[in-house]
Amino acid sequence: MLGEYLITGRGAAEISASVERAVGSGELEPGQALPPMRELAERLGVNPNTVAAAYRTLRERGVIETAGRRGSRVRAQPATTGRDFIQVDVPEGVRDVSDGNPDPALLPPLGPAFAAAAEQGDREPVLYGSSPVEPDLLRQARAELDADGVPDGPLAVTSGALDAMERVLAAHLRPGDAVAVEDPSWGSLLDLVPALGLRTVAVGVDDEGPLPDDIRRVLAAGARALVVTDRAQNPTGAALSAPRARALRAVLRDHPDTLLIEDDHGHRIVDLPLHPLAGTTHHWAFVRSAAKAYGPDLRLAVLTGDSVTLDRVRGRQRLGPGWVSRVTQRAVVRLWTDGSVDTPAVAAAYGRRREALIGALTDRGIAAYGRSGMNVWIPVPDETGAVARLLQAGWAVAPGARFRLGTPPGVRITVSTLGEEDIGPLAEAVASAVGPGAGRLRSHV
Repeated sequence: MLGEYLITGRGAAEISASVERAVGSGELEPGQALPPMRELAERLGVNPNTVAAAYRTLRERGVIETAGRRGSRVRAQPATTGRDFIQVDVPEGVRDVSDGNPDPALLPPLGPAFAAAAEQGDREPVLYGSSPVEPDLLRQARAELDADGVPDGPLAVTSGALDAMERVLAAHLRPGDAVAVEDPSWGSLLDLVPALGLRTVAVGVDDEGPLPDDIRRVLAAGARALVVTDRAQNPTGAALSAPRARALRAVLRDHPDTLLIEDDHGHRIVDLPLHPLAGTTHHWAFVRSAAKAYGPDLRLAVLTGDSVTLDRVRGRQRLGPGWVSRVTQRAVVRLWTDGSVDTPAVAAAYGRRREALIGALTDRGIAAYGRSGMNVWIPVPDETGAVARLLQAGWAVAPGARFRLGTPPGVRITVSTLGEEDIGPLAEAVASAVGPGAGRLRSHV
């Protein structure tokens, strides 16, 4: 049943660790069946309850799944196998439009801002017991949140958006709780949820954001949390419209105990207005990262939310990293105050590339989606074949499997570095690889 791999251990922790090591190394493959609990207990000479506890731990960590009489098996995409590994190797000479990165030419220089922040640090050193949030960052971030209609609340600084989401989820949920996420969605989020021992449930998404009927259904079925991307949704480019936000707030008012997490993924790279949902439920969090506008290596996000949520997050943060470097925070403040990113110009640059590609694909009978941000999502009938044919044609695209739960196959193209001269050849290659009449942007869940 398990080939050459032998599960070992005497205690539940040892047994679960043995299975997880094998999954991580590839010795146990996705979908592979595990022995029945009584059989494994007899083989190891332990109580069946010990094996049951080990399997329960593995389920909570998202490593295995149990399907009634079919028994337990390794998850098709276990938490130990990140979706970032679902990608294509880009040979020399192939153009990479798969990586999801911003255009380096649109990122500001960081040197002057960090030099000024370091000089300030020399004059005003941050010591143990100092505030974890730079006062100038707090004031400016709060003013922007106020202007965008995000409710007043405490503020924290985290090491990026995913760090903020992990802290918020861990502050409220317990293993086995269900989290509603958009489908398709950010691959790292789809990895994070099962890694925390939580269950992922999918809600469909279109150009205006997640679908109200889907959210109503999963919340009524017991989902404890909902994660929504306000703008520049990855991978579809969706952005919450005012009518969709009103409809979602109406649904959430019927489920006030839902933990709501909003990711403003398009902050400072999108010029569409923000329509926040924050404050509709008792517990909520709203996060903005600096990564897309200022560079992925600038690991900083601003998080606000209700007082209970932020108190739990900040309390746990104090017991871990303590705080995000105040030098980094001061550099971000300098970047903000210097106006180093011209948001309308950046949004327009990405918009021109995105709309040109979508238009060229439409002319060739290919449906494509991307209302905001730097990505275009293209439903395809045969994902593996489309990726392979595009690679042969000189273009590396991101497989949709990195982002999908139940939605039909697709591919993601990042437009960040496309020039006008690239649009026609890329659209022609996609049309040849996919064929006309690709599907709608709608999850089948």
